[in-house]
Amino acid sequence: MNQFFIDTNIFLRFLTNDDPKKALRIEALFQKAISGKIQLTTNHLVIAEIVWTLDSYYGLEKEDIASKIAMILNTPCLEIQQNSLISEALAIYVGKNIDWIDAYNATYMKYSHLKKIFTYDKKHFTRIEGLQVIEP
Repeated sequence: MNQFFIDTNIFLRFLTNDDPKKALRIEALFQKAISGKIQLTTNHLVIAEIVWTLDSYYGLEKEDIASKIAMILNTPCLEIQQNSLISEALAIYVGKNIDWIDAYNATYMKYSHLKKIFTYDKKHFTRIEGLQVIEP
C-alpha cells in the first residue's frame, strides 16, 4: 500500500477552506485513505504548526483550534504518532489557557514521569498540577 506523509499546509487548506478547489481535492484524498487505497501519516510537529498558524494567522479561539485538531486526531486511516499525548495536551491547552507548546511539553513530562522543570515561564507551568517549576 502506498504511504504518504501529510504536511501542515494540506490540513490548513482543508480546515480553513480558504481555497475551495484545494479543499475538495484534499477531501477526496482523505476518502481514498478511508477506503483503504492509501495510508496517511503525520506527526506532532505538523500539529504544532497547525495550532500556531490557526492562532497567529487566522486568529481562531483555542476552543475552535482544539476542535479542529481533535478532528484531525480522529480521522480514520490517518496515523499520528503520540496521538494520545496530543489529545491530552489539547485539554490542557484549552482548560489551563496556556500556549500549545507548553501544554504539549507538560503532557510530555507527564508521560515521561518528569515532575520538575527548569524554566522562566512560571505563568504557564505553575498552572499544571504536580509540576515543580524551578528557575536555574
